[in-house]
Amino acid sequence: MLEDLQKNLHFPPFLWNIILGCAAVLTGFVIKLLLTVFLKYTARNITDYSLVRSVVNRLGKPINYFLPVLVFNMVLPFMELSPEPSTILSKIVEICLIISFGFMLTGLVKVFEDYMYHTYDLKKEDNLRERKLRTQLQFVRKLTISMILVLTLCAVLLSFDNLRKIGAGLLTGVGVGGIIVGFAAQRSLSNFLAGMQIAFTQPIRIDDVLVVEGEWGRVEEITLTYVVLAIWDERKLILPINYFIEKPFQNWTRTGSNILGTAFLYLDYNAPVDAIRTEFERLLEDHPLWDKRVKVVHVTNITDRVMEIRLLISARSSGKAFDLRCFLREKMMLFIQEKHPYCLPKTRAEFDKKPSDQLL
Repeated sequence: MLEDLQKNLHFPPFLWNIILGCAAVLTGFVIKLLLTVFLKYTARNITDYSLVRSVVNRLGKPINYFLPVLVFNMVLPFMELSPEPSTILSKIVEICLIISFGFMLTGLVKVFEDYMYHTYDLKKEDNLRERKLRTQLQFVRKLTISMILVLTLCAVLLSFDNLRKIGAGLLTGVGVGGIIVGFAAQRSLSNFLAGMQIAFTQPIRIDDVLVVEGEWGRVEEITLTYVVLAIWDERKLILPINYFIEKPFQNWTRTGSNILGTAFLYLDYNAPVDAIRTEFERLLEDHPLWDKRVKVVHVTNITDRVMEIRLLISARSSGKAFDLRCFLREKMMLFIQEKHPYCLPKTRAEFDKKPSDQLL
């Protein structure tokens, strides 16, 4: 059909090639635009997550490159080119197709990631399963995208006959080169293997609550080489990933987010423990932060000056336990000040009175 059109129009070869190339590129953009409009129209009434919207956002830019190049490649045989320019142009189009296709594959990986993030939402109260899967998914995504980039580069290089010969010649030095690279990248390989171990054995997961180096925070990001811990005061603690293989740390959400919390009162020996226990239970009875599992008052120590009273409570998460502990300290001290001020800590001293004759 295109050949008949060229014969009828009698365009010069140069002008015909330009018109055909521009028409191919424009056709690719028009197809992409129509697809985008159709997909957006399909998802117009969806306010929450939409697979269609994710496809448009993640694959929109890769398709911008892929479709025009694909259509251009389809019309390339109909262009009037001499053998050498035709070979060069074909090679350029082939490389562009490989790169744009690799770009599309990375977009598909991100579409899958969006779907999994929506399906396994971290906003749930008990999100242990979601944190497990997200930790693995983050590592797999990074590894998959890295492999796609490497394979895309290999496909580009293998499209050149001369580079194939160079690659075959380099195979003889792979053994020695591998040993050299292994020694040079020993630390990086150690981190990479530690990352794989963490992703699948999961001593830590995304959104886990950790105490590391004396800091309390949540796991915000796990990469192939390091872990980012978001500290409670908005600082970021960045640690090499093999730290969590080699050194001890506290994980407060390893098997669940439920936790026990304590608040201590230091009072005089005459403090009414039963009244304190009654007030403690009254404060907890309908409090939204208490999960109704544990509420205990114990006298845990007696020193030479005060009596130590421990208030033990339970909560669904460490953050709620912290807020509940602060609430109990405030209200219990207010109760003691108002109802039993006599049992606040005192310093006792005994003075010996000397006989009056010894004072003279």
